[in-house]
Amino acid sequence: MSTNTRPSPEIVTFGESMGLLTAKDTRGLEYAATLDKSFGGAESNLAIGVSRLGHTSGWFGRLGNDPIGNMILKAIRGEGVDVSRARISDKEPTGLMIRENASGKASVHYYRKLSAASAITPEDLDTDYIAGAQILHVTGITAAISASGLATVEAAIHIAKQAGVKVSFDPNLRLKLWSAEEARPVLLRLAEQADYFLPGLDEMKLLYNEEDDQKVLERLSAMNAVCIVKGGPDLTYVLVNGTLTEVPYFKADHVLDTVGAGDGFCAGFLSGLIKGYSPQEATRLGNLTGSMVIQAVGDWEALPTWEQVEAKLNNVAHVER
Repeated sequence: MSTNTRPSPEIVTFGESMGLLTAKDTRGLEYAATLDKSFGGAESNLAIGVSRLGHTSGWFGRLGNDPIGNMILKAIRGEGVDVSRARISDKEPTGLMIRENASGKASVHYYRKLSAASAITPEDLDTDYIAGAQILHVTGITAAISASGLATVEAAIHIAKQAGVKVSFDPNLRLKLWSAEEARPVLLRLAEQADYFLPGLDEMKLLYNEEDDQKVLERLSAMNAVCIVKGGPDLTYVLVNGTLTEVPYFKADHVLDTVGAGDGFCAGFLSGLIKGYSPQEATRLGNLTGSMVIQAVGDWEALPTWEQVEAKLNNVAHVER
């Protein structure tokens, strides 16, 4: 499908966005009296993060024609993200996730079977829209939610490669969607097609079935992609043409919510690439945005603006009043 009538955003992504209900009661969901309402999704989180950092981004996917779907679409649009290629379905509902923190143990319960997002197909792709971007970002979540989701990811990557658009891939391994054994051949195949591969170290240990950090890095160094490996000991690993660089984390003053840290990192990293930074410089920016996200609560609400990032880099004091 091609319906492009205006320039594409710099970064285009697509995937599953779900309603999010969070139980505030520490006794857990079963006994919680109230639930906070929001939404989340790795790809829409990233698109919002990129937009807040001063770049154009586009997100699309399928949402149900229901109150949750309408809320999600309006909120993403309200963050300056182009949602012109998103689809509203009258046939399938918007997926839902419910988060609880019972006795200090966080858990997420998903209600996504037969959701609108899982019904995405390659026919939902706008070829010109993807081909006009600078970077296409995809994740392993879309590949995991359905066979048609995987086919759509593969088709989008093909469009991007044909058009010379860089492909960014975050495996986002979700063991509630599939086992490591099921995910391994699929995610490693997709990684081989990426220009920028953004895994976590723990994910690669599962996908390579290897516990030794150095052996994991050695295997990654053989890939053609620039590999940015999150989750090292106080640092992020950058592998470019087999050369390893270690980029230190930014210290977080107080950690309130680690959810969304990876998406915040990816948003900062990709924004850095659009700004013309080297992979190492872009990783430093990603480390900073990731550290800022975990100091507030929410999947995407805490994603920083470029002004906030600059203030942090320049150590600008906050004036309360």
